[in-house]
Amino acid sequence: MSANEALLTLEGWYTYHNFRTINWEKWKAASAAERQEALDELNELIRTWEANEGENQGSTAVYSILGHKADLVFMFLRPTMQELDEIKTAFNKTRFAAYTEAPYSYVSVVELSNYVHNPGEDPKANPHVRDRLYPILPKWEHICFYPMNKKRDLQDNWYMLSMQERQEMMRSHGLIGRSYAGRVKQIIGGSVGFDDWEWGVTLFANDPLEFKHIVYEMRFDEVSARFGEFGNFLVGNVLNVETLAKKLEV
Repeated sequence: MSANEALLTLEGWYTYHNFRTINWEKWKAASAAERQEALDELNELIRTWEANEGENQGSTAVYSILGHKADLVFMFLRPTMQELDEIKTAFNKTRFAAYTEAPYSYVSVVELSNYVHNPGEDPKANPHVRDRLYPILPKWEHICFYPMNKKRDLQDNWYMLSMQERQEMMRSHGLIGRSYAGRVKQIIGGSVGFDDWEWGVTLFANDPLEFKHIVYEMRFDEVSARFGEFGNFLVGNVLNVETLAKKLEV
């Protein structure tokens, strides 16, 4: 292997973030009966997603998104891309989908960077590793999603660094993340070859200020300060069947 050899990564469930905006003009123009039928159909679909999670065959989370970029996000984790495609198609066939548009989506796979590993051992046999590769989404009060790349510019090219250099920097970077354990839950989605960015990062917290603090603190770490490139941030609040119905009241 060369000094700048590729990193061994571990992959788990495939992920699909389905961001939607609501066409409020169209929604308000519908009759009360039509809106209720659309909501009932959506709730039935949500119940199938909950049943899937109960069988440990994936996980789902639904959040309201702030700002102009979207109104809702449906985040799915599933064992195969075929299942994600079936979920997308089933949603698009609902009455509710006809009142929405899709401004953005993101496809990735849950990923762990295995900078430290023991040759000959199966890391997926480790229960802690399996919990991180096949997580149940926590449904904490708030969500934050953003895509990111590692820079490939002139002297600041992450992919031309040696394995040892990357290991040392990621070790210090990981220490910052671990200091937020219990306050921030992080799901890293590897998206090289799947979407426009290299990773999609999803954070969960019960206090939204934790997002600001962890992202800001990590900006001072060399991995982010020198090599990080970031896309749009989308942040929001958790929804369940009751709060979703209240959000859609007109």
